[in-house]
Amino acid sequence: MLIGIPKEIKNSEYRVGMTPAGVRELIAHGHAVLVQQNAGADIGLFDTDYQRAGATIVADAETIFQRAELIVKVKEPQPHECAWLHAGQILFTYLHLASDAELTRRLIASRASCIAYETVTDTFGTLPLLAPMSEVAGRMAIQAAAHHLEKAQGGSGVLLGGVPGVAPAQVLVLGGGVVGLNAARMALGLGARVTVLDKSLARLRQLDDGFGPQLTTLYATTDTIERQLPHADVVVGAVLIPGAAAPKLITRAMLKLMQPGSVLVDVAIDQGGCFETSQPTTHAQPTFIVDDIIHYCVANMPGAVARTSTFALTNATLPYVLQLADRGLKAALQMNADFRNGLNLHDGNVTYKAVADLFGYAYVTAAAAM
Repeated sequence: MLIGIPKEIKNSEYRVGMTPAGVRELIAHGHAVLVQQNAGADIGLFDTDYQRAGATIVADAETIFQRAELIVKVKEPQPHECAWLHAGQILFTYLHLASDAELTRRLIASRASCIAYETVTDTFGTLPLLAPMSEVAGRMAIQAAAHHLEKAQGGSGVLLGGVPGVAPAQVLVLGGGVVGLNAARMALGLGARVTVLDKSLARLRQLDDGFGPQLTTLYATTDTIERQLPHADVVVGAVLIPGAAAPKLITRAMLKLMQPGSVLVDVAIDQGGCFETSQPTTHAQPTFIVDDIIHYCVANMPGAVARTSTFALTNATLPYVLQLADRGLKAALQMNADFRNGLNLHDGNVTYKAVADLFGYAYVTAAAAM
């Protein structure tokens, strides 16, 4: 199979869909790989590295989209990239369709087979291709919050870990999944006082067993959130409904409960955000203020640590790319129901129910569509 790795062009996105080591594995399996010129140069993965691995360097993205049978990316295709996609082609990347009706429409029109990293599951019911970036985003959420608490950034002037004789910051994490776990671990490591809210008692027990009394766990209700907000210097939105829009857990009215200069970090922004006042931002302009509360809503947080993120992502995606390349789309997905859950669109059909329901499209099961 001919696999294409284009350069990412989303604002402040420096990750690349595959490392040279991943390319080498594909070449060893008898496949051919096209890599766009300078696709990984910003993170120290140079064209010569890819050439040594066996890839062919291509000057422009359009050639890759026109020729490659399988496109491996990091972020969703931009409008002109969608126009290059075509029927019979496989797109394998993060899509987050529930937050973007126009992207969904463009990809349906392309008739390409679109597999979303974030909805591939495993035998444990977890999301193995979302997990590495969730780990990065959870840890980065605390770095970002600590920075924006600084007075020079418009924050309240609170040091996350405090100092002897001065209380540390209070961090509230909404959601105890991979993002929430990593945010809590990072915040505790920096000396903050951390509370995690979740609706799963089993998950709260796991967190309690893992961290002990240094972490407070609470069952998530609207009342619990409202009671915690007046004390929170930082709130991390870490909720996830796979493939669907994130629930709005904090309304604009609730912002009045918080202290001015507090920081909201919405890691769920790729799925529409879990705060009513959230709007996507970029690394170039990461924050905005609503009712004296700082909102950090960067839609590609792991892109800021692009080298770490690229290696972590390739570690997770490479086995799936090899399955697609070795067996083809139908065979790879038919023999693996968990992998099949990643198919969101196929030949103009919407094959992920949450997306179909949200935007009013007819839902066709992945098995039936293929």
